[in-house]
Amino acid sequence: MTYIHFIINPISGTGKHNLSTSYIKQYFSADEYKIKVDYTKYKKHAIELTKAAIASAPDCIVACGGDGTINEVASCLIGTKIRLGIIPAGSGNGLASNLKIPRDFEKASTVIKKGKTALIDAGKINQQYFISNTGIGIDALIIKKYERSGKRTLSSYVKATIASSLQFKTQPAVITFNGKTIVSKPFMVFISNSNEMGYNMSLTPKASLNDGLLDLVVIPELSFTEKLALGYYILRNSIEKFKKAEHFLTRDIRIEMPHKIFTDAQIDGEQHNLKSNIVQASILPGALTVLV
Repeated sequence: MTYIHFIINPISGTGKHNLSTSYIKQYFSADEYKIKVDYTKYKKHAIELTKAAIASAPDCIVACGGDGTINEVASCLIGTKIRLGIIPAGSGNGLASNLKIPRDFEKASTVIKKGKTALIDAGKINQQYFISNTGIGIDALIIKKYERSGKRTLSSYVKATIASSLQFKTQPAVITFNGKTIVSKPFMVFISNSNEMGYNMSLTPKASLNDGLLDLVVIPELSFTEKLALGYYILRNSIEKFKKAEHFLTRDIRIEMPHKIFTDAQIDGEQHNLKSNIVQASILPGALTVLV
């Protein structure tokens, strides 16, 4: 019998997915599957629930939510043999889209039951993991405002982006990777493992989850009209046409913010405050086994 443990974020996305134990069990035969379900009640609760579930040795732990919930579950599974399943129920669903996991529950549950797996890379930023992407600069402020809006919708994201673009002040940064150093006042330093941020938008459309490399995008300080152009190209998924966006492939990145004490970052679409002005990012090849 296959033991599958579901961890559900009940307020992910619009909070209207209505996933429940009885609903899930309709799709998994009691003769073949042992099903357990937990619900998150606050940010980082999925970490606690996943650690407790690991102690029961499930075959698979399924994250039901958005990229933030997936991050909390997946971070605990790095270095284990437990498979990660995904039921996309968030607003952006960037990782699920990259892995071609459908949003429809019945179709996503079929992916889990088929049991086909793939090894994917994970990233690490200081002491935390990211599966899709991380960044410092304007995107960290966007996510902070997006979370405070209380609404996980595309319109809320666009409003947060516009407000952040008007408010954000660049800070000096020293960025070191591949034996080279960039001294800049970046509008954005974006580090990605995945080819999609969510909402079908991407800064790294050619990024791969299993190439053992991080995609680094550095965008310098921009004028108002350049910010408008950047937004246009992101929405059109044609960032390669924005000449000021420099793209690199690397395994390790060091970023120092000499004028700061702490560093705001977004990690898989969630706001974090890193208790350092030095940020170290690296890739962990083949760190996760995912059902795809």
